[in-house]
Amino acid sequence: MKSIDLFAGCGGLSLGMKQAGIEIVLASDFKDYAGETYQNFFNQDFIVEDILSIEQNNWAKFNGFQNKVHIIAGGPPCQGFSYANRQRVKDDPRNKLYKSFLGCINFIKPDIVLMENVRGIKNIATHIVKEFHDIGYIGEFFQLNAKDFGIPQNRERVFFLLFNEQRFDQTDKRLLKFMELLEEKKSKSDPVVLKNALYGLPKLKAKTKKNSTTFESKENGFYEIKSNKSNNYLELINGFKKGKIFNHMARYNNPRDIEIFSLLPQGENSLHESIRHLMPYKTRDHIFKDKYFKLDENKVCKTITAHMSFDCNMYIHPTQARGLTPREAARVQSFPDNFEFMGSYTKWYEQIGNAVPPILAKSIGEAILEVS
Repeated sequence: MKSIDLFAGCGGLSLGMKQAGIEIVLASDFKDYAGETYQNFFNQDFIVEDILSIEQNNWAKFNGFQNKVHIIAGGPPCQGFSYANRQRVKDDPRNKLYKSFLGCINFIKPDIVLMENVRGIKNIATHIVKEFHDIGYIGEFFQLNAKDFGIPQNRERVFFLLFNEQRFDQTDKRLLKFMELLEEKKSKSDPVVLKNALYGLPKLKAKTKKNSTTFESKENGFYEIKSNKSNNYLELINGFKKGKIFNHMARYNNPRDIEIFSLLPQGENSLHESIRHLMPYKTRDHIFKDKYFKLDENKVCKTITAHMSFDCNMYIHPTQARGLTPREAARVQSFPDNFEFMGSYTKWYEQIGNAVPPILAKSIGEAILEVS
């Protein structure tokens, strides 16, 4: 089966679909650094352009793919979904990207559509299913948590799976079978916790000099290293390969933050007594409760988000006085170690936080293949 990945980012969804046995023939995103990461790993066609611009040119860059692509997948940003209880999605001007996603599907007419989004989209999920039905697609939405699929992360996302009603019959049975297959995959997945993802990486210290993101040292980390250490989880994400590890570099932290990182026990936040004497916001605990959080190595990680590009104070390493490195965050997301993130240091975090975990995408892709 052939697939196009829209709003592809660095390629988490594409990687999982490829691992499932689906051929990615084209991908698109408006961020050039995401495209650089994607092309560096996949070495294939990638359109770096805003989908609104592509649409204004009547989808010319997608000519030749009409009725020749089995799947269109993607996660269009939908900033207006939090207002869904007050305003229909089709009337929200901020959701033009979602409307363009629909427009591209209507232009190419794939057999299957897979869409991913945040939990908040559930408020209008029924309406979205109806909009797909209006252009000839029948399907349903469902919520998945990455931790149920052998990924050490509490990450809940909503997916939509829809079939072209002109090419598929018994769509209800296909959807039921699809969900049964996902339940089987969940039951066969071994529980994984944060320490499984962090295993074998060199210990690092936070940088103490500002604007030193490119500085490399044994103490602060290197852009590229090698390691022969592995475990079951690392064998899963790396495909039993050992070798290059990219983007394992610590970021800058000021002395007060480093002291907070060292004193705070695992699983505790800004309200813990061990750091009260260092907290400057004691009168506003309700606002700054989550300003700091030290991860617990014996539990799944909290949701990796693009906010890590600003700071990692909510993602403090469980045993080292620093935040997670981009590589550690990527491991939590189930990216293989040789997946090299391009662009500036903070953009590595952004790409990782916005991605679909590849192992989750693989499970979805395998289930799609079995019901199509």
